[in-house]
Amino acid sequence: MKLKNRLLLVVLVVNLYSGFSQTPVLTKNDSIIKSSWIVGLGYHFVDDSGDVFDNLLNFDSTWNAVAYPSRVSIGKYFENGLGLEVIGAYLRYNFGNRVDLQNMESTTNFLSLDTRLSYDLNKLIGETGWFDPYIGAGIGYTDANNATRGTYNAVLGFRTWFTERIGLDFNASGKWAMNFTPETTNYKQYAAGVVYRFGTKKKLTEEGEEKISIIEQLYQERVNDSIAFAQEQEKALQEKLAKEKEQARLAQIEKEKEQAKAEELKSIEDAIKLLDKVNFNFSSAVVKTASKNTILKLAKILEQHPNLVIEISSHTDSRGSKAFNQKLSEKRLKSTIDYLLTFDVNPNNIVGKAFGEEKLLNECDDNTKCTEEKHLENRRSEFKVLKY
Repeated sequence: MKLKNRLLLVVLVVNLYSGFSQTPVLTKNDSIIKSSWIVGLGYHFVDDSGDVFDNLLNFDSTWNAVAYPSRVSIGKYFENGLGLEVIGAYLRYNFGNRVDLQNMESTTNFLSLDTRLSYDLNKLIGETGWFDPYIGAGIGYTDANNATRGTYNAVLGFRTWFTERIGLDFNASGKWAMNFTPETTNYKQYAAGVVYRFGTKKKLTEEGEEKISIIEQLYQERVNDSIAFAQEQEKALQEKLAKEKEQARLAQIEKEKEQAKAEELKSIEDAIKLLDKVNFNFSSAVVKTASKNTILKLAKILEQHPNLVIEISSHTDSRGSKAFNQKLSEKRLKSTIDYLLTFDVNPNNIVGKAFGEEKLLNECDDNTKCTEEKHLENRRSEFKVLKY
């Protein structure tokens, strides 16, 4: 039976018999990754001083690195614990650092390209799921300190996984020159970086296989109860579907009500937009006779829709001081609302705001000369819907 089908069977049985304490439950720890691809990006540090252990931790003078990610890797890892990897790295040997038993007199590039065969030590010590120590060996090519060399490589490291896909990789490598000369010495390389795992394939652990076997036996023993339970579930499902259908019907009715309300609101907004603005004479707050009909039309709209709340805003042109115009707009707002309230209008349905000369409708500010007709456009009270 394929792993996917067996897992589906497990889910069914666990759902049916979750009340039985003897029923084992599969967890993510019951499966492990048997093969995958891993790519890595990180930093690396090279000690090419020529000293084997002397000055090992003298980072300032013997370790070389750059400030940005400088090491990339990709590898394929197999179920038997082996992995094949390709690693490329770059950095610079800095002026004054100790390289090949001498102090650098200039800054030079370091390039390396390595292949290695690694082995997952979890195959020996047991799977931990999050901690993967490994050893490896391989060959590579290094171009450093203006000299090239082939190298025999050995590595010891570990990966620690935060999620199934993302983790950190730390390792230390020793690299021995194939043709040792004073210009091509052995060196040590240390690396740390982020790794990403993809193309994964999984398998059950031995404990997971045992759980599967127990669950399959339990399923066979209680298949009749499972059928009865399934029938009960089907009935419950039908009842749920009927309830959802009724809820959908009621939701549709509510949606239609909301849609009708939205359409009504739009018609009200359109009607208010068609109303003329209430204009005022220069430096006056008296509602003009021509504008009283506009306010009457607004009053009729409010009477027809008692839940409608509108905002009335009053404005002035730019002539005069800002303080004077603010007070004048407040007077215009009051006269507009006072006249509106002479009709059968609820004052709670009106919100008033006075803006003075803040919101001009055209270019007629203090620095622009305009005709009286242009200034008249700004001396107004206007209306908009706030809530319905």
